[in-house]
Amino acid sequence: MIKSLYIRVVLTFLVSVIGGTIISFFASTWIFEEKLNENAQINLRNFGQDIVRIYKTLPLHEADSFVSEMKQLDSYYIRIYEATGQFQPYGKLNGHKPAPVTMEQLKKVIDGGVVQVTPNGIGSVLLGLPLKTEMGTKAMFLETLAPPSSSFVANWAMIFATCSLIAGSLLILVASIFLVRPIKKLTKATKRIAAGDFNVKLNIKQMSELGTLARSFEEMSHDLQQLEQMRRDFVSNVSHEVQSPLTSISGYALALKQVDLSDHERSRYLDIIIAEAKRMSKMSDSLLKLSLLESQSQQLRLVTLSLDEQIRRVIVALQPQWSARNIHFELDLQTVKVTADHDQLNQVWTNILSNGIKFSKDGGVIKVSTKQDIKNVIVRISDTGIGIPLEDQKRIFERFFKADRSHSRKYDGSGMGLAIVKQIVSLHQGDIRVESEPGQGSTFIVTLPITTTID
Repeated sequence: MIKSLYIRVVLTFLVSVIGGTIISFFASTWIFEEKLNENAQINLRNFGQDIVRIYKTLPLHEADSFVSEMKQLDSYYIRIYEATGQFQPYGKLNGHKPAPVTMEQLKKVIDGGVVQVTPNGIGSVLLGLPLKTEMGTKAMFLETLAPPSSSFVANWAMIFATCSLIAGSLLILVASIFLVRPIKKLTKATKRIAAGDFNVKLNIKQMSELGTLARSFEEMSHDLQQLEQMRRDFVSNVSHEVQSPLTSISGYALALKQVDLSDHERSRYLDIIIAEAKRMSKMSDSLLKLSLLESQSQQLRLVTLSLDEQIRRVIVALQPQWSARNIHFELDLQTVKVTADHDQLNQVWTNILSNGIKFSKDGGVIKVSTKQDIKNVIVRISDTGIGIPLEDQKRIFERFFKADRSHSRKYDGSGMGLAIVKQIVSLHQGDIRVESEPGQGSTFIVTLPITTTID
């Protein structure tokens, strides 16, 4: 079995060319043979009728002398038969084998009939005509000798077919190299990607299916490179986020082994250990939830719910956080019914509002409004917090990303909340974006379809 694509392509083209050439050659020969025989029959009939008229007009010996000196005998061979079967030939055979004349054909012509056959292929015609002379009726059989033109055409056709086959094969070999080259590039690129090198450039400019495949391959390579970078960042971020609480837990656990600790210090150390353990547990839960959302293994449980009522309930549930800091809410909520997953959507408003409360100044204001059109509902949540720099706004929905790096000690969090929000909104076929300026607060705009469909 042939495994090499290059050899298979070449053999396929060669078989196609050879088969096409052979078929074309025989087809053209068959057509050419019919045309040549037709022309030969017409010419031979005209020549034979001229000879018949000569024998009618001239005495027999003069007619014989006249016919024997005709220039047309270079192309024709004449036999004039007696009824007994004896004949007088006119013309030179020059290696040509005359067609046999049967007694049945001879009798038919003597009786006044006409015989016409093509015994030897291209350009060969045997014509039998009755010849009336002063000595009685004889049978004249005229035959075309192999014309130089037909042999020339046959030789030319063979040479043409051979040259055509050779030239076509060479062109196919060259063309197949260009055809297989991008496939070889793709094979090498695949091996590089399998080895972990995603920085692949194929430089295939073709506009054919191979060019489309190459560009799709480059896009796939780019996506894999981004996924690999995300994986590395994820491992790095998880290691960093886990290392901090583990260091605290380990350090304070060692401090607890000191025998001279006061009850107050011992209690404080235990509180820190418990808090860090809770932070790790919360981060682990967030990672698991985000993983389930991204794999779409967690199916949406769609129900019809009152969106404005759900947002009010979330605000009430978060009251201990905002009332302690004297933060106020300004609500402009239209009555809106949507089809969505109640628990998942509840998580969206909880995460966004918790961030707004966390980053707002004491005594600040958080504005929440809803607006409905024919197909969608738009929820805007604005705070008066520290704001988000422009260069960070595109990344705040990435896992572990924290825009408040300069305040990382002041504002606690794992950087997972908005990543979860983004994934939930996407599962609902919606969109979320942010508008913010440092020091001026942030506005999160969530667009959700009124009716969510499950793909």
